[in-house]
Amino acid sequence: MTLEQHDDDLWTKRADLSFLGLHVGTRMTVVRLPSGGLWVHSPIAVTPQLHDELRELGPVAHVVAPNLYHHLYAGPMVEAFEDARLHARPKLRTKCKQLRIDADLTEESTDQFEGVLDAVHIAGTMLDEVVFVHRPSRTLISADLIENFETSSHFFTRQYLRVGGIHGKPGVSRLLRPMIRKRGRTREAIDRLMTLDFDRIVVSHGDIMEGAGPDAVRDAYAWMR
Repeated sequence: MTLEQHDDDLWTKRADLSFLGLHVGTRMTVVRLPSGGLWVHSPIAVTPQLHDELRELGPVAHVVAPNLYHHLYAGPMVEAFEDARLHARPKLRTKCKQLRIDADLTEESTDQFEGVLDAVHIAGTMLDEVVFVHRPSRTLISADLIENFETSSHFFTRQYLRVGGIHGKPGVSRLLRPMIRKRGRTREAIDRLMTLDFDRIVVSHGDIMEGAGPDAVRDAYAWMR
């Protein structure tokens, strides 16, 4: 599968991923910045094909591990592109001491991304995620903010979706909601995210949501109200 282009300077690529036996898949997002450099979010394994595809788009300048779990291929991605800098949440320095992190990923660090990406830290959760809005394409780029599965051909994954209340609709699985430890802080972050202008929503697990807008995120977190 090649990189899929969704808008000017915006691409994604899906990859298979099994987590705790569930077939949840994952997705990498690539943004080409005004300078021509690439911003790579939640990287997947660097195959020769992917390496060549990225080289054709431009030099990889920034690699982003957006939370405490989407870092598996961040190190190899930086190693494959010698001029890339790795941006990650500060707590990842303790969790993965062997990972070379060049810059802490915060809401303020978007100054390095040439003014086309807004960031919101979804505080109060064990995921510790920073989500982004790509202004030119009005796209929310997230990892684990929500999941969006129509269904799954894998029996146990379908059961996970049903028990979690997200079979056939976007949302936050009931099984993952305990990871939100400070609901007030999370609600405040979601409210700030709702003030940003986005239409498309890229998720790592499930299908991209075209035309969904803030209402989809608001509905996914309505259970916290």
